[in-house]
Amino acid sequence: MKKTGILIGAILAILLAGCSNKSSNSNNSSKSSSNGYQITGNSSSDQYQNVITNGSYLTSKARGVGISQNSDNLLNLKSFENGLTQLSKTKYSPNNYIFREGQLLSSTTVEKWLSRQSKSNSLGLNPESNGQTDPNKRNPIYVQQLEEQDYMKQENGKLVLSGITIGIGMNRKDYYQKEQYGATYTTDISEAKMIAEGRQAAVKVLQRLRSSGKVANNVPIMIAMFQQASNDSLVGGSFYSYTYVKSGSTINSWQSLNTKSYILPTTANTSLPNDNDETSFESFKKQVQNFFPNLAGVTAQAEYNNKELQGMHVNITTQFYSETEITAFTQYLATAARNYLPSGIPIDITVKGSDGDVQSFLAKTAKQSTYYTHVFSSY
Repeated sequence: MKKTGILIGAILAILLAGCSNKSSNSNNSSKSSSNGYQITGNSSSDQYQNVITNGSYLTSKARGVGISQNSDNLLNLKSFENGLTQLSKTKYSPNNYIFREGQLLSSTTVEKWLSRQSKSNSLGLNPESNGQTDPNKRNPIYVQQLEEQDYMKQENGKLVLSGITIGIGMNRKDYYQKEQYGATYTTDISEAKMIAEGRQAAVKVLQRLRSSGKVANNVPIMIAMFQQASNDSLVGGSFYSYTYVKSGSTINSWQSLNTKSYILPTTANTSLPNDNDETSFESFKKQVQNFFPNLAGVTAQAEYNNKELQGMHVNITTQFYSETEITAFTQYLATAARNYLPSGIPIDITVKGSDGDVQSFLAKTAKQSTYYTHVFSSY
């Protein structure tokens, strides 16, 4: 198995199933049902239990479907998925709901919805092409990605759909080619136009879900709007608004969100909402670089909501070659992160070699003080 695949499994285990540090104790046993499904245990009250069917984790039917031309910034996907789960917790408490990856929308359905309207596709959420290739005259792609999350409750030994979250990713820049394999051009989209197109798309998605026959009228649906970061951005995009519809297919209001991501270290023209967060990161970086000088870089993406730090993704590039060096470094990182990085927020740390291969991974939830660690073998 490739290291990338292993990393994805590790991240899923941390962020969705709530894995704990190897040295800590956790109640992570699964609970079986006579109806063919299992519920994973969890090690933290702020993490969802998850659905296992026939011994396997139930993956989304449409995860990762998007418009390929605008998918170069992989940080968008990470910010989109992580942020969507955090937003869902404000309506669907992990104490009362069980997480299930989207099972209502198939990959074929999502692909049709994300495509342009045409004679062969009346379901497209993006406008029909007007044949223009000039950046200021063409109809751009507004809706970039869409994700469904299901929130379940156990009733009489069965899992019952009790809430849905839909994330809709919107473009401020639409990248396109005038000819196949040709140069890439960009159409800029104003914030007002992005918001207007997003709200129109949300209305259609809500109505289609209600009329599909798969969602009862009284099942609440949250729709969260996400602004994609540009392909050259060093941070992912952010959510800017959401609506919560308890029943029916009418959206009555939208709630604004004040979320933003920053890259650390900051530049001369940028500062974090809280200077203490930057001081903490700089102290961590200094300690790590002093102890292990063979580092190519230590950076982080810090995520804020209403100017309060919500989480941090740290990336470290090394020039280590032996597994003993990587193991020692990972052990030191777990201690340094606990001592210097901010507490009370989820943090993950990815260590990569100069060749881009992932060497180790560390993570903790908001309520944990110690880090889960894993070193990837070279064989």
